[in-house]
Amino acid sequence: MIFHFTKWPHFKKSKEGMNPLKKKPRSKNISPRVDLPSWMKVRVSFPTEGDALAKVREEVESKKLHTVCESASCPNLNHCWNRRTATYMLSGDICTRRCQYCDVAFGKPNPLDLEEPERVARSVAELELRHVVLTAVNRDDLKDGGAGHFAETITKIKTYRPTCSIEVLIPDFKAKEESLQILYAAKPNIINHNIETVERLFPTITPQKNYKRSLEVLAHIAKHGLLTKSGLILGLGEKEEDVKQCLEDLFQHGVRMLTIGQYLQPGPTHYPVQEFIKPETFEFWKEFAYRTGFKTVASGPLVRSSYHAEEYFSDEAN
Repeated sequence: MIFHFTKWPHFKKSKEGMNPLKKKPRSKNISPRVDLPSWMKVRVSFPTEGDALAKVREEVESKKLHTVCESASCPNLNHCWNRRTATYMLSGDICTRRCQYCDVAFGKPNPLDLEEPERVARSVAELELRHVVLTAVNRDDLKDGGAGHFAETITKIKTYRPTCSIEVLIPDFKAKEESLQILYAAKPNIINHNIETVERLFPTITPQKNYKRSLEVLAHIAKHGLLTKSGLILGLGEKEEDVKQCLEDLFQHGVRMLTIGQYLQPGPTHYPVQEFIKPETFEFWKEFAYRTGFKTVASGPLVRSSYHAEEYFSDEAN
């Protein structure tokens, strides 16, 4: 069956349901979501007992884990979970920042769950993952921004599933040297920090972040010899010259792995979609990125940061 995914509920956690803080408005403006073009439809399947989707569902529920797949309302949830892949979200499901595009709940976070790294690692082992992606909410309330929690989880995964490659999608940690060094010491295979949007739109879309600071973080990662990845979402009102400059900035600051996808408005108080980018335009940006020098590029309407992450890591590693 094919549905507009923004009109069809995700398979929410049956025990806990949706975080009530997700209902908090992002702004005072009300912008009803518009109908989606034909290329933004996805095929969904209902979980049946024993299939891969049900297995991942059971795993994240039984270990009380969070995934960005659900917390950020990713349109690829069915696709990825059927492949037994999920992006674990560490440090809770409440973010200290309120970005206009994001569907993760924001507010005052709970204390860190010190048993979470162990549960994530056991989940990775039980699902027999070959590649895992770890992300986290912003934890500006913590001195290290949550870097130590990332590192502990990486260490645990290496203990329980040593053959699994590890990709981390990190916040900017306010560009703190000590936080980044904690992460480097844990030796993940890929470090991803998403730029998200072009410099001109940062003050509007993500006012608690800083474009140059994000570039600084990416450059710092690259200089330490780690595979460096970033992602850009389109449809927020960027112009062609904005995108070209952003891609050139990312490359000049050491990024070699890139994802480009379509912004989708999660709710009526989130920033409204300014444009649905056509598939051929995503292909144009893919070709432009490769000409710029990027090594791996995933570009398309439904592409997200963790899109086919294992395959792209294998391509880069080889």
